[in-house]
Amino acid sequence: MKPNETLQLRVVQQLDWEPSVNAANIGVKVKDGVVTLEGNVSNYAEKFAAVRVTKAVYGVKGLADELHVKLHSSFERTDADMVQSALQMLAWDTVVPKDQVKVTVRDGRMTLEGEVEWEYQRTDAERAVRYLSGVKGVVNAVTLKHRAVPADVKAKIELALKRSAESDAQHISVEMHDGTATLSGNVHTFAARDEAALAAWAAPGVRMVTDHITVNADFGTR
Repeated sequence: MKPNETLQLRVVQQLDWEPSVNAANIGVKVKDGVVTLEGNVSNYAEKFAAVRVTKAVYGVKGLADELHVKLHSSFERTDADMVQSALQMLAWDTVVPKDQVKVTVRDGRMTLEGEVEWEYQRTDAERAVRYLSGVKGVVNAVTLKHRAVPADVKAKIELALKRSAESDAQHISVEMHDGTATLSGNVHTFAARDEAALAAWAAPGVRMVTDHITVNADFGTR
């Protein structure tokens, strides 16, 4: 089989293996290692899962998400009802700081805004509302508060990368400037790229991560 056909088969098999995804409704196209997902999914959580498992497939260098959320009529909700549900979920979440995240919804697409201390709080706010009935998409516009950047933060990030078996740490370089961590280099999978970004976000004082890492399944030794 040709490389694109091989990768397409891998992605199709991975989607079929994921129990939270109805792979029969998802089309997969591949060109030069870039995967395009097409079709309709029943909810935003399924869309998120399809993208997540595709990025973990060895050989995927890029991903175009063209999936559309088509809700069953029984799951349609008013925007106001969704705002109330989202605020309740955020209030119950022990990770998200109380009253720090605001929610707006338009045509089922939810936007989160506000300011928190850490990236894990920002991402947990999105996780808290992702599985709500009626959600067609989530835009996470929550920002991080300005914090002092330790002098050794670059070294801390590099050590964090080395602790992660998924990050291909020896192939990633880190540069710090005014609270922004810039990552560059090569990794074998999208999952490794995400792992590296998470390690950088966890460092104290980091307010932005610029990801210039290239996914190249063919470089080095797998």
